[in-house]
This record gives sequence, structure tokens and C-alpha cells, in this order.
Amino acid sequence: MARESTKADRTSNDMLELGLTEAARAIAGGALSPLELTSAMLDRIEALQPRLGAFAHVMREEALERARILEAEAAKGKLRSPLHGATVAVKDLCDTAAIPTAVGMPMFRNRLPKGDATVVKRLYDAGAVIIGKTEMSEGALALHHPDVAAPVNPWRADLWTGSSSSGSGVAVAAGLCQAAIGTDTGGSIRFPSLNNAVVGIKPTWGRVSRHGIFPLSWTLDHVGPMARRVEDAATVLGVIAGRDPADATSLAAPVPDYAGDLDKSLKGLRLGFDERYATANVLAETQAVLSKAIDVLVARGVTLHAIDMPATQKAIEAWTPICLSEAVCVHKDLEGAQTDSYSESFRQFLDAGQGVTGEAYARANLERRKFAGNLNALFEQIDLMIVPVSGNAVPTVEEFAQICPDPDGLERLIYFTCIYDVSGHPTITLPAGLSSNGEPLGFQLVSAHLGEALLCRAGHAWQTDVCWDQRPPLG
Repeated sequence: MARESTKADRTSNDMLELGLTEAARAIAGGALSPLELTSAMLDRIEALQPRLGAFAHVMREEALERARILEAEAAKGKLRSPLHGATVAVKDLCDTAAIPTAVGMPMFRNRLPKGDATVVKRLYDAGAVIIGKTEMSEGALALHHPDVAAPVNPWRADLWTGSSSSGSGVAVAAGLCQAAIGTDTGGSIRFPSLNNAVVGIKPTWGRVSRHGIFPLSWTLDHVGPMARRVEDAATVLGVIAGRDPADATSLAAPVPDYAGDLDKSLKGLRLGFDERYATANVLAETQAVLSKAIDVLVARGVTLHAIDMPATQKAIEAWTPICLSEAVCVHKDLEGAQTDSYSESFRQFLDAGQGVTGEAYARANLERRKFAGNLNALFEQIDLMIVPVSGNAVPTVEEFAQICPDPDGLERLIYFTCIYDVSGHPTITLPAGLSSNGEPLGFQLVSAHLGEALLCRAGHAWQTDVCWDQRPPLG
């Protein structure tokens, strides 16, 4: 016979149901303490980590000590930001001083960075409790190292969790943190967001500093937040975005109040939709989601515009030589790296990168510039664009293992994602319920460079009006 739920149980469960923004408000109002929240979250991680494997490293002692400091500050009325006392996880390629940062590679399990990544430092400065390092695929590529247990999808254990930010997606969906940091080179914020039914923001390239982020491909890597709610992802983005002297490629443009502007009217915004591009060979249930999203946004005053998407094929093809050749440069003479410690698939990836010629890299970058220019021209006519994240249903783990080694299969998989890494345009991925087979559904909105505020406003409207807020069946 199951034991009756106690008042303490209910209180703990109530705490864990709070979003990041809600928790921070409760802390600010004195109804919740950072130590209570952190302790409850760590207990949940302890209970579910063996089942889900979301974390590469749980920072239990560090998190509790941090929570005590923030609790003392809150008691004195000192609140650092709207994140004060909330729990955040960071992908295990974000450097954390004196705390292992393994990048999904067993040979780096004892790698102890000397300093924090800028993203980590900004989260700390804002009063976040960093609760752990989330598990990831090997070197931020597609597959997990054979000696690393891949995170398990909390919705259905047989489903692929998404690419390299898999642990971040699982941790957020399972309520093991209130937000997480992911990175996206070809879709690694968007696939985990789609597959785990959470929100993910891939910002404009350079909007968030990459200092202290272990790279896969310098000019394709993007850093961004993942959360259950748009308001929470927007709040985190507002903290981590902005110019960083330690990253010369970071953008100096002022950082808007993403979370503060969420309730601004959408009236008059122009939503672009290329029906041929966005529905050809796309799952019928995803097409239905796109139609529903359009209806919701139009009801908010957005005007729908039929558009012609710029040709994408050469931009898709450009992604591979750029990623391959830059990854080779990253791993060439990498301190502590041992060739025989890479998996066979990662070695093959690097070997392929050795074969990319200077001419191929130059031509790929020319195609990148052309596509980005064409997309910029399109965004002179519209403010937002709606597209799928994937044309297919979420694959199973077994199906993904077959897709990944197949160049054509991989190209089809990243058809709707990699081009916005190539061009550097920002996107937001939004959950849209479950399919008839219990697979998460979703879509992405795309905007002009530095259009994250619009993406957050539109995404917030979608979540407010649709009100889908289910949790995985974890007991």
C-alpha cells in the first residue's frame, strides 16, 4: 500500500513545480528560501539520476554552499537579479573552475579548468545556484562516447534525447533544474528542446560569449538557455547575453529586457510562412502544429505573409566542411588528448576533417555569406518566420544510431536546423504537446539577427494561449 503523502512531501513537490521566475519571486517575497529549493532539487536529482543520467557531475556541496550565501543575502534584502536563488545546470563543456569539465569525453573526466566560462560567471553574479554539469555527446558532436551512458528521455525511454545538449534537455524536462545552458552547432539546443518538450533559445551568433566554452566549430557554435517556460529562458538569456572583452566575437549591441517585454502587443508583426518549404515531407502532426501556431499568433494581431524561402541546399552543404575543418583545428595538438581515447566515430569525423581543402572551406564560407544575405533580405519584409525543427517524428535511440553514420540521413535530420547556425540567425523552439504515439511535438520561430526579444514575445504568447504544461510521467 502506498504511503500517504505528507505535508513536507507536498511542500517539496510544490517547490519543484515552480518555474525559475516563479521560484525567484517566491524567494524575493520570503515564501521560499534558496537553501530549501536547492536541497529539494538535489534530492530529486539523487532519486532520478540513476534512471535518467542527465548529469555528468552533480555539484552538491558547491550548490548547497552557494545557496547558503544567497539565503543570507536574501534575508538582508539583497537580491542580485530575477535569478536569485533559482537552480540552473550548465552543459559539461562550460568551464567551471576546479570542477571537472569532461566535454563528453572519458579522457577528460579529470580536466579541471582554471577559471569559469563567462556564461558561468554571469550566472553566479546574477545569484543563480549552479546545481551541476549536464551530460553531453562526445565533443559536442552527435553521438555519445561508448563509455558514457547517454541520458534517457523522460517522456519515453526509447526516444532519442537530442544531440549534444541532451543532458540539459532531460534535466529541464524532468524538473532536475529550472533552467539549463546548452550549445547549438547544427541543432543541439533545438533537438533536445523538441525531443524533451521544453523551450530552447539559440541566440544570434555572438549574442552570448563563447569564452570558456569548449568548441566544436568556432563559427557555428551558439550558446543559449533551455527552460520549461519562455519567461524563464528569456530571464536567463538576459543575464548571459552581451559583450564580453574575453570573446572578441561577442556582440556589443545593448541587451534588451527580454523578460520584461514579454507582454508587449504583437499587433502588426509580420509572420512569414513558406508552405512548400515548411510542409514538404513533414509529419502531418507537425504540419497541424504549425497551422495551430499560426492561428494563435494571428489571433494576437500578427499578420501572415506568404514568403519564398531562399534556397537552402548549398547552405546545408556548407555546414559540413565548415564544421569538419574547424573541429580538426580544435583537436589538433589538444592538451591531454589521446587519439586512441576518441570513439571510432569521432576519429572518423576528425579524419574526414583532415580531407577538407582550403578551397572547400572558402567556398563553404562564400555560400554561408550568400545564404545569410538572402535571409537578411527576407527579414526586411517580415519580422518572424515559422518552420519545423524536424520533418520527422522523434526517432528512437536505435533509429538515430542508424541515421547518424549516413550522410544523407544526417543531412535530412538537420535540414531545418543547421542553416540557422550557418547564417547565425536566432531561433526559439517551442513545445506543442505530444503526438498520437506519445512523441513530443514542437516548432521553431526564426527572426532577424538580434531579434531574440520578438522571438520571446511570440513564444510567450503561444505558451500563454495554448496552456500546454504537462510533465513527463516520472512518478
